[in-house]
Amino acid sequence: MTLPRLRFDAAQAADPLAAFAPRPEWLWLEVGFGGGEHALAQIAAHPRTGLIACEVYANGICSLLAKLVAEGMEETGALPPNLRLWAEDARPLIHALPAASLDGLALMFPDPWPKARHARRRFVHPANVVELARVIRPGGVWRIGTDDPVYQAWTADVLAAQHFFEVPPPATERPAGWPPTRYEAKAVAAGRRPLWWELRRNAAAT
Repeated sequence: MTLPRLRFDAAQAADPLAAFAPRPEWLWLEVGFGGGEHALAQIAAHPRTGLIACEVYANGICSLLAKLVAEGMEETGALPPNLRLWAEDARPLIHALPAASLDGLALMFPDPWPKARHARRRFVHPANVVELARVIRPGGVWRIGTDDPVYQAWTADVLAAQHFFEVPPPATERPAGWPPTRYEAKAVAAGRRPLWWELRRNAAAT
């Protein structure tokens, strides 16, 4: 099976770069990789960066794995050395990572949880911002893309109320270096307009 060969184990969180061979120079985390298009494009474009890609839904995990190896080659097919998978909620992993261990984090089209009573489930949340500020190094990047108007407004409010990350206005066109995803294409085709934030960890904020 392919997944066990790529699985990032909780015991590796204390020294996450050691989970890769060869050891990468930088480390990124992608939360909710969907069909895997963004994650696979990133590891191809940045071979010296290790990426831990997180997804809880089996369909997304299967979609990414199918793009990596041909049927019948699950146990022996070559795999990218700079990719590891976390097939659970990303938040316990983030809590286990050392301080300033991430160079970047990507959150692409997260579940919007549109009802007000579900707001606490949103990944962009004041409590999560504090924890992300702990694990993203000073100068590191947090990228957010969302097409949902409720989530866009919520994200703007949450980011305006914190001081850990520099928050430029969101882009209305996908920035260069952000690989497209199938979900983005569906959103645009349906008439929804994504917004894109690129936040930078403020070195002076604690």
